[in-house]
Amino acid sequence: MRIISGTARGRKIAAPPGQTLTIRPTSDRAREALFSILGQRVQQANVLDLFAGTGALGLEAFSRGAGNVVFVDNNKSALDILKRNILLCHTGYSGKCEIRVIKHDLSHGLPLSKIPQNLAAKFDLIFADPPYSKKLSLTILNLLNSSSLLSRNGLLIVEERRNVDLPTGLSNITLVDKRTYGEAAFWFYELSNHANFSQQE
Repeated sequence: MRIISGTARGRKIAAPPGQTLTIRPTSDRAREALFSILGQRVQQANVLDLFAGTGALGLEAFSRGAGNVVFVDNNKSALDILKRNILLCHTGYSGKCEIRVIKHDLSHGLPLSKIPQNLAAKFDLIFADPPYSKKLSLTILNLLNSSSLLSRNGLLIVEERRNVDLPTGLSNITLVDKRTYGEAAFWFYELSNHANFSQQE
């Protein structure tokens, strides 16, 4: 695994040894395609990386000029790898991107009280990459749909197994695109025009 572009381009990041069910890094090919789609949206973006694992998605955003990156995971092995990868990518960095790591079990809800207040309702990009086929994708979609974490012009990207059925819309978010790469697929959601929850939550 490597960082594809930006300030940390070409740096190899640690991956979990062997195959695990709890840590499944997004492939370089799929990540490259995803960030090609995102393009300039990453610049100065506030990024939330849920089920962060190795941190590959959030660190790619960091390398490409994100303004803030918040990683959330609860798995000890994942957090150990994530912290090593952050140090590796941050070495020699002279920019102003702020990085935070939050230890939290997302199956029990979002870590709303642990997210800095200055970032509430201001995440321009939210990545959610739960373990495949655990029904956590729908859980996290419902939680995010009811939260105010996504900015008005933000984008939520959920990675899941390609044959999983995810909703085309919930009360506050709407599916705007889906892309498939091998076994994996990305679902892209935006806030609906009629989203009615308080952005001051």
